[in-house]
Amino acid sequence: MLIEHDNNSLAYYRQYTDVFAANNTYPYIGGMATLRENLDNEMKIRGWNAYDLSERSKVPQPTIQRFLKGGIGEPRGDTVRKLAQGLGITEQKLRGFDNGIKDEGSQLYSLELANIEPGPDITGRVPLISWVQAGHWSEIIDNHHPGDAEEWRLTTAKVSKNAFALRVVGDSMINPNGYPSLPPGVIVIVEPNRSAKNGDIVVARLEDSMEATIKKLVIDGHQKFLKPLNPHYPVIPINGNCTICGVAVKVEMDL
Repeated sequence: MLIEHDNNSLAYYRQYTDVFAANNTYPYIGGMATLRENLDNEMKIRGWNAYDLSERSKVPQPTIQRFLKGGIGEPRGDTVRKLAQGLGITEQKLRGFDNGIKDEGSQLYSLELANIEPGPDITGRVPLISWVQAGHWSEIIDNHHPGDAEEWRLTTAKVSKNAFALRVVGDSMINPNGYPSLPPGVIVIVEPNRSAKNGDIVVARLEDSMEATIKKLVIDGHQKFLKPLNPHYPVIPINGNCTICGVAVKVEMDL
């Protein structure tokens, strides 16, 4: 059944929603984004890939990938509900029926819109790379190809085209006193074109290591140190034996 899109679209939806829900099918409203487009957009906003959404929605990753690529038709209603729950939005919003109009008597009004504000604009994508790659980023950046990255992350950070992302490992940057703190698993956006100054969180590589590390840069007179935020780890003196690969400018965390 086809319902044309006009100012009464919400009324049409209310009239027929029970019928469509009972049959696990939903109407197409001309001019509105498709379920596939909405799902793709919601994932891009969060910087998620199919694996990330699968972990949160419990919908198999191959199913999500095939649907996004057009390999399968629209999922069943219970699958769409799981996808919406994984994204933290209503099923109506995912399907494109929720236009944000406040209607106290309708379930179409998305309650989550009442207590959030628009976030910052996405400024671009950065490659999520390994700590070994980070340690030699200035040497390999010109030969780095899209497929060399673990994934590409959408970011709101204002960074150059040479920026990259790292996933924090270990507990040396867990701050028991609060902010800033970089627990394992968080994503750090790094700007290699920024000059490091005292107090910055930097990605650095010591001469005797192939991998980079992330620490707080401390400059005291003529002395420089790499300081973990976790006091259980030692401070590392540096004096010509260290290459600063970039300055951390933003932290992103998946809940």
